Amino acid sequence: MGQQEVYDFLTKNKSKWYTSREISAKLGVSIGSVTMSLKKLRKTNLIKYKNTGKRNTYEYKV
Repeated sequence: MGQQEVYDFLTKNKSKWYTSREISAKLGVSIGSVTMSLKKLRKTNLIKYKNTGKRNTYEYKV
C-alpha cells in the first residue's frame, strides 16, 4: 500500500471529498497506511485538503 493507490483512488473519484477513514474502508487497507500516504501527498501538493472542523479531521480530493 502506497501513495499511488491513494492518489489513484482520489483521481477516480474527483467529485467528492473523502476522509482518511472513508478512503481506508473503500480500499480495504489500514487507516495508518492511508494516513501516512496522505501526509506525504499533502507535502507534494498533488491533492487538496481541508479541515472539517472536527478535531484533526481532514477531507481530501484531487
